[in-house]
Amino acid sequence: MTDVKGKLIVISGPSGVGKGTVLKEYLKNAQNTFLSVSATTRSPREGELDGINYFFVSHDKFESMIENGEIIEHTVYNGNYYGTPKSPLQNAIDNGKNVILEIEVDGCMQVKKVFPDALTIFVMPPTFEELRKRLTNRHTETAEQIENRLSRAKEEIGYKENYDVILINDTIENATKKLDKIINNT
Repeated sequence: MTDVKGKLIVISGPSGVGKGTVLKEYLKNAQNTFLSVSATTRSPREGELDGINYFFVSHDKFESMIENGEIIEHTVYNGNYYGTPKSPLQNAIDNGKNVILEIEVDGCMQVKKVFPDALTIFVMPPTFEELRKRLTNRHTETAEQIENRLSRAKEEIGYKENYDVILINDTIENATKKLDKIINNT
C-alpha cells in the first residue's frame, strides 16, 4: 500500500452515447488507472466476458452482495441490477491508482454521498438525434428497447447539472483528448 491515494472518477451518460468507447480509447495511454468492473444481473451480450466487461451474477447473488455491504452503489435499469463491487475499487485507490466507474446516474448520486470528492463527468451526445442513430447502429436491441433507452436518456440528461464536468462526445478522438485533460488537470 502506498501513501498516495488514487482518485475516484465517475463517468455517466445515456446509453449509446459512447462512454465505453471513449474510456477504452483513453485507457490505452492512461497511467496508473483502474477501470472498475460493475456487477450486473443482465445476460452477457455477444463477446462480453465475465470479470472483464461485467461480473455477471444472478438476482439472488446480487441481493446477497447488497445485504453484505459488498456493493457501494446499485440501481435497477431495464429490469436488471447494476452495481459496483467495493473491494476491488478500494484496493486500487489504497494502492495509489485512479479508479474510473462507468455507471448510471442513479449510481453516481449514491457514490457522491459516500465519496463527495469523487470527480463526476457526464457524457452527452452532440444531439439527441445522434444518440438515436448510435443506438440504432449498434444492432443489439429491438425498436421498442431503443425507444425505452431514449426515454430513459431524456430523464438522465436532466441530472447533468449535478456533475462536475459535462463532456460532449462529438468524436471519439476529441472526447478522449478532453477526458484526458479533465482527469489529469483536476
